[in-house]
Amino acid sequence: MNWLDQHFGVTAKGSTLRTEFLAGFATFLTMAYIIVVNPAILSTAGLDFGAVFVATIIAAMVGSAIMGFWANWPVALAPGMGLNAFFTYGVVLGMKQPWEVALGAVFVSGVLFLILSLTGLREWVINSIPKSLKLGIGAGIGMFLAIIGLKNAGVVVDHQATLVGLGEFTSLPVILFLVGFAIMVVLDKLRVPGGIVIGIIVVSIIGWATGTTELAGVVGSVPSLEPTLFKLDIQGALTATMIGVVFAFLFVDFFDTAGTLTSVANIAGKIDADGKIENIGRAVISDSVATIVGSLFGTSNTTSYIESAAGIKEGGRTGLTAVVVVVFFLLCLGFAPLAQSIPAYATGAALVFVATHFMRNMLDIDWDDVTEYAPAVLAAILMPLTFSIANGIAIGFITYAVVKIASGRVSDANPAVLLVAVLGVLHYVYG
Repeated sequence: MNWLDQHFGVTAKGSTLRTEFLAGFATFLTMAYIIVVNPAILSTAGLDFGAVFVATIIAAMVGSAIMGFWANWPVALAPGMGLNAFFTYGVVLGMKQPWEVALGAVFVSGVLFLILSLTGLREWVINSIPKSLKLGIGAGIGMFLAIIGLKNAGVVVDHQATLVGLGEFTSLPVILFLVGFAIMVVLDKLRVPGGIVIGIIVVSIIGWATGTTELAGVVGSVPSLEPTLFKLDIQGALTATMIGVVFAFLFVDFFDTAGTLTSVANIAGKIDADGKIENIGRAVISDSVATIVGSLFGTSNTTSYIESAAGIKEGGRTGLTAVVVVVFFLLCLGFAPLAQSIPAYATGAALVFVATHFMRNMLDIDWDDVTEYAPAVLAAILMPLTFSIANGIAIGFITYAVVKIASGRVSDANPAVLLVAVLGVLHYVYG
């Protein structure tokens, strides 16, 4: 085991092999829900559930392995929440684009992400986007996930007069949704690792026992990747219609990654005496490569998981933590029948619970400056109400540029903001 210690610098970081293993297990438990939720969401867009199940695990393994072995960060990766919902409900179902084209857009966004990661453009972009818009967009993604989860669970339904209304609140699926959500909240409060997974499993078992949903099996052969492997349509993604989609994938993935890494850098001991973040370049590259690989196998953008903080809190300080996560994902490949048997009200509870974490972004918006908070709030509100992350981003940036210029604060509308705003206008005029 000495080579593990030497390669990852476990002892040098004040950790132990046992601590790194336990940290990796804790991180895995907090993010394992994606194995079920991601294929459930993408299969709604027409992708094969089993193939996406395997693609999800492969993308998580590749990203986490690069992050661990090469970047030496205790951060795990997997297909991102919000991005998978945008893929399905925004691009495929909303814009009526084939899922193959949507995968092509994921690939192109990953390549652009990699280019940004390899050049100084990364810092320029990160520093140029207003903090308020970053926070508003993060909160909007949370609300977007929430309405999808509530809809899938039957809590929110269509209503001719009011657009939306309350579903059959006393029905067993809705009750189980509420039970699952409550379990996740309580376990999170008690700091029990894997609270989301536990909540999903508990309500699923109740659903299977009561006949509300059917258990197709637990263990089986690894599903075939053939239905989605290399099925992406890159040419279809390089059209005027898809420019906004590619940018939306890129924007959300890029800033989600940047936010996650900067958030965990301090507690992971990744900030040196000069305030610089250790191996941040390698960490961001890990993310972009994983997105490219994931699109080839058949899943939406892969990103760094803020849930990695659970492992870091357990003492994980090196890339060995991420490598342990890889091993646990590998062990899950044979559980496709179980994953496919998880009911919508169970995954819906997970979506809404994850959404509550995204909503914390609203706290840090500058509420003393209306030209900051108004565009941010508008961007957030439009995402769930138009069922599109892209609309929220585009209109948020357009509004931000207009109000800053009109109020005489032209310097706040920097070149990056103006570029995105112009692209947004062109999208609505010609798209």
